[in-house]
Amino acid sequence: MAAKSKGKNKASVSKSKAKAKKAPAKAEKKEALTKQSAPEAVLEPEVLDPEEDLDSTVPDPDQEVEEGQDFAPPDDQDLQEDDSEDTPGLVPLGSGPPATTNALQRYLWEARQYPLLTREEELELTQAYYETGDPALAAKLVTSNLRLVVKIAMDHQRYWMRNLLDLIQEGNIGLLQAVQKFDPFRGIKFSYYASFWIKAYILKFVMDNWRLVRLGTTQAQRKLFYNLRREQEKLQSQGITPGPKLLSTRLGVSEKDVIDMSQRLDGWELSLDAPVREDSEEAHQSFLTDEEQSDAEDELVNQELRKLFHDELMAVRDTLDDKERDILDRRLLAESPMTLNELGEEHGVSRERIRQLQVRLMDKLKDRLSERIPNFEEQFAGLAEGD
Repeated sequence: MAAKSKGKNKASVSKSKAKAKKAPAKAEKKEALTKQSAPEAVLEPEVLDPEEDLDSTVPDPDQEVEEGQDFAPPDDQDLQEDDSEDTPGLVPLGSGPPATTNALQRYLWEARQYPLLTREEELELTQAYYETGDPALAAKLVTSNLRLVVKIAMDHQRYWMRNLLDLIQEGNIGLLQAVQKFDPFRGIKFSYYASFWIKAYILKFVMDNWRLVRLGTTQAQRKLFYNLRREQEKLQSQGITPGPKLLSTRLGVSEKDVIDMSQRLDGWELSLDAPVREDSEEAHQSFLTDEEQSDAEDELVNQELRKLFHDELMAVRDTLDDKERDILDRRLLAESPMTLNELGEEHGVSRERIRQLQVRLMDKLKDRLSERIPNFEEQFAGLAEGD
């Protein structure tokens, strides 16, 4: 039986290569597909072979299924090779759909009704659709891979515990994109290529709907979103506390990025219309400071500080000699300050001497104003601009 199967596999490969040589001219113009050409939202995809027993990943329709149930993906031991010669097409379980109103359970039953394609059937079908664009062929490619979408959606359900059907629906959109864009003459299996698109749409949906405010708007953020939880769980399973410093080292990002993403993942939005307490009618919005009132108060404080700054500056000016006063007026306070060379020529001294006098003058001003004005060093630039 093994020898017979190997012989058939070799014949199938030879036949596939022969067909690839007869590819239409437009296929030769396409760029070779690489992992980089997959959608950028996809990160570390798990690829399934067409022969994998995807039927084992779909719950039996005779068992009750909760929409929020977390399905564990199968181990490698659970996936068995599909011998197309000895294993007949998928036989429907029962004579009709399950008697249930559960939408997820009904969908899983329907997904099991479509047989999986053998590698040879898949190659023939994808080549035929590539050349003709027949919608009927596209529909057959989609329906035969519905269980691939279900499997990938289950693997990502930990990110979206609300409704598995949401993820399946988005994955199906990705599957449609894969059918339209797949080039069968590049020697890449359709299931490999489709898994990129399926995961891309699922992850984009999760990140767009995780919070009211979108997260993962850049490729780096999407990568951190996808890997942070997994790395935290891995460290916790090893008895290690996943602190920001350790996570940043293992993920190759900054501590700030880890902290920001953790807060966004763990925190929840708060409605301003929500009551402060259950027994209160006052909403959080009532405690917000009026923006116009706040701006008016800030302007009043700034005016007082400018006046204090001006008074103290004039007091210092009265203590200066003529040369220092000239430097203050024509260089430090002037809208169009003179250069050190110009002042040096007027006073008959070098440029360096004027610079030394300016430094000494600035020290005097700083000492005087720091004593009289609170937080002078922080506010000096703004107050100087105001005058």
